[in-house]
Amino acid sequence: MKPEQNDRSSTLRGQRIILFGGTSGVGFATAEAAAREGASVVVVSSRKEKVHNAILRLPQGSEGHVVDLSSEEQVRTFFSQIGELDHLVFSAGDSLLIKNLSSIDVETAQRSFNLRYWGAFMAAKYGSENIRQNGSIILTSGIAGVQPQKGLTVAASVCSAVESLARALAVELSPLRVNTVSLGLIRTEMWDNIPEEDLNAMYETAGKDLPAGRAGEPEDAAEAYLYLMRGKYSTGHTIVLDGGSTLV
Repeated sequence: MKPEQNDRSSTLRGQRIILFGGTSGVGFATAEAAAREGASVVVVSSRKEKVHNAILRLPQGSEGHVVDLSSEEQVRTFFSQIGELDHLVFSAGDSLLIKNLSSIDVETAQRSFNLRYWGAFMAAKYGSENIRQNGSIILTSGIAGVQPQKGLTVAASVCSAVESLARALAVELSPLRVNTVSLGLIRTEMWDNIPEEDLNAMYETAGKDLPAGRAGEPEDAAEAYLYLMRGKYSTGHTIVLDGGSTLV
């Protein structure tokens, strides 16, 4: 193989990537990283302002769409109009529900599944038909599924459900590849429901206790998504990006 051929195979040049939740946090960092490698990125969010701000920061030619990710009709319509793609990333999610079991009402718990699980389900259902050969779907979960803590009953359930969904889809949609990135503590807007003082203390504690020596950044997570896009022999798997927190 000639060197220039090998170089092309290691990039995402010319590929089209749609990112649900790509306007902030890990999703935006992944969009930026993919665009740097020559990919055409399409970011999708339920919030018009976030889409507008993301497009201003992404390279010229990037696309942004406002879609209610909890609406089956809007997700279906979006994919019926968007055309072909190579990779679909789903990292959309509201702030984590952190409450003791006794204080959570069932309706609130159900809402937590609507976007993170059912949103991913709908994106895979309607987006998979548009994905070209050697493409992939990458979902997002968290280490709460394997390392639950008090107050994370619902979050742990969602994470485990998403990972099971990805494995089932890898079989159902074969040879289309479907994988998951499971995230630990990453500095994103997902934690905005925690008071700033407590949040800073959490990051500081993590930096001392994690084997990696620090909390994760969105750019760290983006590398895992890009790896799964390139990895043509990986499907049905979960990459854990947690700074080693499951070890301690």
